[in-house]
Amino acid sequence: MKVIVCGAGQVGFNIAHYLGSENNDVTVIDQRPDLIRKITDTLDVQAVVGYASHPSVLEQAGAADADLLIAVTAADEVNMVACQVAHSLFNVPTKIARIRNQNYLQPNWATLFSRDHLPIDVIISPEIEVARAIARRMQVPGAIDVIPLANDRVRLMGVRCDDQCPLINTPLRQLTVLFPDLNVVIIGIVRNGKAIVPTAEDQMVDGDEVYFVVDTTHAMRALAAFGREDQEARRIVILGGGNIGLFLAQRLENEHPGASTKIIELDKERAEIAAKSLQRTVVLNGDVLDPEILAEANVAAAETVVSVTNDDETNILSSLLSKRYGTKRAMALINKTTYGALMGPLGVDVVISPRAITVSNILQHVRRGRIHAVHSLHEGFGELIEADALETSSLVGKPLREIRLPAGVLLGAVVRGGQVISPRGSTVVQAGDRVVLFATTDAIKKVEKMFSVRLEYF
Repeated sequence: MKVIVCGAGQVGFNIAHYLGSENNDVTVIDQRPDLIRKITDTLDVQAVVGYASHPSVLEQAGAADADLLIAVTAADEVNMVACQVAHSLFNVPTKIARIRNQNYLQPNWATLFSRDHLPIDVIISPEIEVARAIARRMQVPGAIDVIPLANDRVRLMGVRCDDQCPLINTPLRQLTVLFPDLNVVIIGIVRNGKAIVPTAEDQMVDGDEVYFVVDTTHAMRALAAFGREDQEARRIVILGGGNIGLFLAQRLENEHPGASTKIIELDKERAEIAAKSLQRTVVLNGDVLDPEILAEANVAAAETVVSVTNDDETNILSSLLSKRYGTKRAMALINKTTYGALMGPLGVDVVISPRAITVSNILQHVRRGRIHAVHSLHEGFGELIEADALETSSLVGKPLREIRLPAGVLLGAVVRGGQVISPRGSTVVQAGDRVVLFATTDAIKKVEKMFSVRLEYF
């Protein structure tokens, strides 16, 4: 597949990294020579210096025979024009654009991005997606990550093990013995910043981040097995009243009317906008690092504090201050990957990565075959994939113990007619089953082939 990525920032770099590592023909465009130099020095992709919306630059990048254009520059307008030029002049079949400014996304302008006007096939709004991801984590307070799959019949969940976790130092093969009717499959362990695909003999240790696929009806039991029985937050303080903070507060008002929510926002004008947009949320104008403002917001009594300002360091420090003053759980928005490994030891309970969320959303529209959803895990470790099993798939018709899955692939769940089946050696996948599996980056191409529709099938 020939892909043009417009924008070599963090999101563009990661998309190019993912797609380039899978032998796609990838070309990255950016006007900043330093970012293009980093791309060419680091990744096995082509790169062009120039404005992504200029026809001559798109032509140089190979738009004439491109299958896909992904526009993730810092400017919404450049992303939109790049898609328009790619459509009008080069007839690029699929165009994906990141649009941040919510003014473009108002329901009353819904026809703007139609093929007759601005022909963009998929619009990604990072702020809305990040707010949704935070809300999911807040609904399951013992988890560091929650992703619904198969119409929320199955969930990927992440937990951080501490010395109180009853499952540490237990071989994974014993989990089915200890919990025979618990539909859970551990698919990844992050230890000291390094991700590993576990085997049956591996054990969890204190400090591990463990990712597992679980039947949604068993989610709370699974958390209890890991020693995580936290109560859902009723008192919430949001630090930062930008788009993410505002969307999150609106979502909490709509879905959790009994919750008490407060926002602290430094910019007076932005605080007034937030106050006018919300009905029951208290908005305070002040510095999230000011102890007096934190006391006024009563973070000491808050079950959860969510730091979503536009500055990583402010989010980290305000989270740590809130924990020091007594809040039970601190969540911080972090853009810089270098900080990720520090958060657990420092005491930040949940890290939200806008880049990982945006990349997952884009990959979902790039994958081929009967693949419904894709979620990237832990900085290039791999992807959680939800797909339909076709009659032609090598997964179908034999017990799993007789199927040689590619190295780095773990089957997490099979959904059949609304029933969730936890895969065992005797499990037989049938055509039409919805399958949830994890694949390391090296194995993704093989998984795509497993779920692709072959020509002879028609």
